Amino acid sequence: MTITIGIDIGSGAVKSTLFRVDENGHAEWLAKRCERIRRRDPMTLAEEGRDGVMADAGLTRDDVDYIATTGEGENVKFATGHFYSMTTHARGGVFLHPGISAVVDVGALNGRAIYVDERGKVLSYKMTSQCASGSGQFLENIARYLGVAIEEIGPLSCSSKDPEKCSSICAVLAETDVINMVSRGIATPDILKGIHLSMASRIVKLLKVTGIKQGTALLTGGLALDIGLLAAIQEEMVNEKVTVQAINHPDSIYAGAIGAALWGAFRHGKLQELEQLAAA
Repeated sequence: MTITIGIDIGSGAVKSTLFRVDENGHAEWLAKRCERIRRRDPMTLAEEGRDGVMADAGLTRDDVDYIATTGEGENVKFATGHFYSMTTHARGGVFLHPGISAVVDVGALNGRAIYVDERGKVLSYKMTSQCASGSGQFLENIARYLGVAIEEIGPLSCSSKDPEKCSSICAVLAETDVINMVSRGIATPDILKGIHLSMASRIVKLLKVTGIKQGTALLTGGLALDIGLLAAIQEEMVNEKVTVQAINHPDSIYAGAIGAALWGAFRHGKLQELEQLAAA
């Protein structure tokens, strides 16, 4: 039996999970924590996340066999090991929804489409460019300019009747587009839906480039639960004639932390095997 913690430090939030994994690889999710960074020290939040999930599960540090980090967590001093975020999102996505063909990670700074097999192994992937206009941070900035709360973005977008797409893929120019839309009297729902459609168009193109032609794609990351973005991606799938079903999961934001914990348990098992061989 292995007790493992996964900590995913993103640009917008720190997510922590705690798992118990038995000898047959069956994983039981015991605790989770998520804290938005909001100018706080991510390393401090990582410590708080670790302590929080242990307290929630009624465990102490001596009970934990492996602490795995991912995302921007390579400098967490108390971690046992670090895993690349693409592999952790892939593994976490398969845990949340077995049978998926792809994971679409839409985070605060960029997005990526990951083609996976049934075990969560990465077959191919494609990331957005460095420009932030397809990111959560860009969407949050636009919402702030429009005077809209984050939780209102999705419902407002879904209520749009006549969406106005941004013409630019550059974040700075896209923000200028939005300012012009406001001056022309374009309704807020139509602006938000237009932004969602622009983001969705890029995401669907990423999926096509990875070679995914059918199956299910699970949204993960900070924007995974944005119902407006999900709806826009589903629309773009139809427009681009991509026969992939886009879905999300209530715990999509934890995919990276889940994957880190599960990969940590796997690595811990391999290290135990090596120690036993060395001792034999």
